[in-house]
Amino acid sequence: MLLQASHSVLLIIDIQNKLAPHIHQAAKVVNTAQWLIEVARELDVPVRASEQYPKGLGGTVTPLAELLADNEILQKMHFSALKEESIKDHFAELNRQQVVMVGTETHVCCLQTAAKLLENGYQVFLVEEGLGSRDPQDKKLALERLKQAGAQIVSKEMVAFEWLEKAGTDAFRKVSKGWIK
Repeated sequence: MLLQASHSVLLIIDIQNKLAPHIHQAAKVVNTAQWLIEVARELDVPVRASEQYPKGLGGTVTPLAELLADNEILQKMHFSALKEESIKDHFAELNRQQVVMVGTETHVCCLQTAAKLLENGYQVFLVEEGLGSRDPQDKKLALERLKQAGAQIVSKEMVAFEWLEKAGTDAFRKVSKGWIK
Protein backbone atom coordinates (compact mmCIF):
# COMPACT_ATOMS: atom_id res chain seq x y z
CA MET A 1 0.00 0.00 0.00
CA LEU A 2 1.42 3.34 -1.06
CA LEU A 3 0.73 6.70 0.48
CA GLN A 4 -1.24 9.29 -1.47
CA ALA A 5 -1.13 12.95 -0.50
CA SER A 6 -4.85 13.34 -1.20
CA HIS A 7 -5.68 10.55 1.29
CA SER A 8 -3.15 11.47 4.00
CA VAL A 9 -2.93 13.48 7.18
CA LEU A 10 0.28 14.09 9.13
CA LEU A 11 -0.19 13.54 12.87
CA ILE A 12 2.40 14.77 15.36
CA ILE A 13 1.95 13.22 18.78
CA ASP A 14 2.99 15.11 21.93
CA ILE A 15 6.40 16.56 21.03
CA GLN A 16 6.24 18.88 24.04
CA ASN A 17 8.61 21.18 25.90
CA LYS A 18 8.92 19.30 29.20
CA LEU A 19 9.10 15.82 27.63
CA ALA A 20 11.33 16.41 24.60
CA PRO A 21 14.61 16.92 26.51
CA HIS A 22 14.29 13.40 27.92
CA ILE A 23 13.68 11.65 24.58
CA HIS A 24 16.49 9.62 23.03
CA GLN A 25 17.63 11.44 19.86
CA ALA A 26 15.06 14.20 20.43
CA ALA A 27 16.69 16.54 17.89
CA LYS A 28 16.25 13.93 15.15
CA VAL A 29 12.58 13.46 16.09
CA VAL A 30 11.93 17.22 16.03
CA ASN A 31 13.87 17.75 12.78
CA THR A 32 11.97 14.91 11.09
CA ALA A 33 8.62 16.31 12.22
CA GLN A 34 9.60 19.80 11.06
CA TRP A 35 10.69 18.53 7.62
CA LEU A 36 7.49 16.51 7.19
CA ILE A 37 5.35 19.53 8.12
CA GLU A 38 7.07 21.53 5.40
CA VAL A 39 6.57 18.74 2.83
CA ALA A 40 2.94 18.32 3.88
CA ARG A 41 2.32 22.07 3.48
CA GLU A 42 3.76 21.99 -0.04
CA LEU A 43 1.46 19.11 -1.02
CA ASP A 44 -1.73 20.24 0.76
CA VAL A 45 -1.63 17.40 3.28
CA PRO A 46 -3.43 18.42 6.51
CA VAL A 47 -1.25 18.56 9.61
CA ARG A 48 -2.47 17.99 13.15
CA ALA A 49 -0.56 17.84 16.41
CA SER A 50 -1.69 16.59 19.79
CA GLU A 51 -0.64 17.83 23.19
CA GLN A 52 -0.90 15.58 26.23
CA TYR A 53 -1.92 17.61 29.27
CA PRO A 54 -0.06 20.79 28.22
CA LYS A 55 -0.52 22.33 31.68
CA GLY A 56 1.90 19.73 33.00
CA LEU A 57 4.04 18.85 29.96
CA GLY A 58 4.14 22.26 28.31
CA GLY A 59 3.15 23.10 24.77
CA THR A 60 4.53 21.80 21.51
CA VAL A 61 8.25 22.52 21.09
CA THR A 62 8.92 25.90 19.48
CA PRO A 63 10.32 24.76 16.10
CA LEU A 64 7.09 22.84 15.47
CA ALA A 65 4.67 25.22 17.17
CA GLU A 66 5.90 28.01 14.86
CA LEU A 67 4.72 25.92 11.88
CA LEU A 68 1.29 25.10 13.30
CA ALA A 69 -1.92 27.10 13.49
CA ASP A 70 -3.80 27.09 16.79
CA ASN A 71 -6.64 25.05 15.26
CA GLU A 72 -4.16 22.35 14.20
CA ILE A 73 -3.16 21.61 17.82
CA LEU A 74 -5.52 19.20 19.58
CA GLN A 75 -5.55 18.87 23.37
CA LYS A 76 -5.92 15.49 25.05
CA MET A 77 -5.84 13.75 28.39
CA HIS A 78 -6.08 10.14 27.18
CA PHE A 79 -2.87 8.53 25.97
CA SER A 80 -4.66 7.56 22.76
CA ALA A 81 -5.72 10.67 20.86
CA LEU A 82 -8.68 8.74 19.44
CA LYS A 83 -10.07 8.16 22.93
CA GLU A 84 -10.93 11.86 22.92
CA GLU A 85 -14.30 12.10 21.16
CA SER A 86 -13.51 15.55 19.78
CA ILE A 87 -10.31 14.28 18.14
CA LYS A 88 -11.99 11.12 16.85
CA ASP A 89 -14.74 13.27 15.31
CA HIS A 90 -12.17 15.70 13.92
CA PHE A 91 -10.36 12.89 12.11
CA ALA A 92 -13.63 11.53 10.72
CA GLU A 93 -14.42 15.01 9.34
CA LEU A 94 -11.00 15.21 7.66
CA ASN A 95 -11.97 12.10 5.70
CA ARG A 96 -8.34 11.04 5.22
CA GLN A 97 -7.75 7.31 5.66
CA GLN A 98 -3.93 7.37 5.73
CA VAL A 99 -2.32 8.69 8.90
CA VAL A 100 1.42 9.42 8.85
CA MET A 101 2.60 9.59 12.43
CA VAL A 102 5.60 11.01 14.26
CA GLY A 103 5.96 11.88 17.92
CA THR A 104 6.61 10.80 21.47
CA GLU A 105 6.56 8.58 23.32
CA THR A 106 6.50 5.73 20.84
CA HIS A 107 5.53 3.09 23.39
CA VAL A 108 2.81 5.14 25.10
CA CYS A 109 0.79 7.78 23.26
CA CYS A 110 2.00 6.88 19.76
CA LEU A 111 1.34 3.17 20.28
CA GLN A 112 -2.09 3.69 21.79
CA THR A 113 -3.13 6.25 19.16
CA ALA A 114 -1.88 4.08 16.30
CA ALA A 115 -3.65 1.01 17.71
CA LYS A 116 -6.95 2.94 17.93
CA LEU A 117 -6.48 4.33 14.42
CA LEU A 118 -5.97 0.78 13.09
CA GLU A 119 -8.99 -0.41 15.05
CA ASN A 120 -11.05 2.36 13.41
CA GLY A 121 -10.03 1.37 9.88
CA TYR A 122 -7.26 3.88 9.21
CA GLN A 123 -4.01 2.95 7.47
CA VAL A 124 -1.15 3.91 9.78
CA PHE A 125 2.36 4.82 8.64
CA LEU A 126 4.93 5.25 11.42
CA VAL A 127 7.95 7.35 10.45
CA GLU A 128 10.78 5.55 12.23
CA GLU A 129 13.18 8.48 12.58
CA GLY A 130 10.34 10.75 13.70
CA LEU A 131 9.36 8.65 16.69
CA GLY A 132 11.03 8.68 20.07
CA SER A 133 10.96 7.31 23.59
CA ARG A 134 13.15 7.91 26.61
CA ASP A 135 14.47 4.35 26.26
CA PRO A 136 15.27 3.16 22.70
CA GLN A 137 14.25 -0.39 23.68
CA ASP A 138 10.70 0.82 24.40
CA LYS A 139 10.57 2.38 20.93
CA LYS A 140 11.81 -0.83 19.32
CA LEU A 141 9.22 -2.95 21.10
CA ALA A 142 6.39 -0.54 20.25
CA LEU A 143 7.32 -0.54 16.55
CA GLU A 144 7.46 -4.34 16.48
CA ARG A 145 4.07 -4.58 18.15
CA LEU A 146 2.47 -2.02 15.84
CA LYS A 147 3.95 -3.67 12.76
CA GLN A 148 2.36 -6.95 13.85
CA ALA A 149 -0.94 -5.09 14.25
CA GLY A 150 -0.79 -3.84 10.66
CA ALA A 151 0.99 -0.49 10.81
CA GLN A 152 3.60 0.29 8.17
CA ILE A 153 7.07 1.36 9.35
CA VAL A 154 8.44 3.95 6.92
CA SER A 155 11.12 6.63 6.55
CA LYS A 156 10.50 10.32 5.95
CA GLU A 157 11.78 10.01 2.39
CA MET A 158 9.40 7.13 1.67
CA VAL A 159 6.58 9.41 2.76
CA ALA A 160 7.78 12.35 0.66
CA PHE A 161 8.41 10.38 -2.54
CA GLU A 162 5.09 8.53 -2.27
CA TRP A 163 3.26 11.81 -1.69
CA LEU A 164 5.09 13.39 -4.65
CA GLU A 165 4.41 10.42 -6.99
CA LYS A 166 6.65 11.75 -9.81
CA ALA A 167 9.64 13.93 -10.62
CA GLY A 168 9.64 16.99 -12.81
CA THR A 169 6.94 18.95 -11.00
CA ASP A 170 7.34 22.25 -9.18
CA ALA A 171 6.50 20.47 -5.92
CA PHE A 172 9.18 17.85 -6.58
CA ARG A 173 11.79 20.53 -7.31
CA LYS A 174 10.90 22.44 -4.15
CA VAL A 175 10.77 19.38 -1.85
CA SER A 176 13.85 17.68 -3.29
CA LYS A 177 16.03 20.81 -3.27
CA GLY A 178 19.16 19.97 -1.33
CA TRP A 179 18.67 16.18 -1.34
CA ILE A 180 21.28 15.60 -4.06
CA LYS A 181 24.53 17.48 -3.82
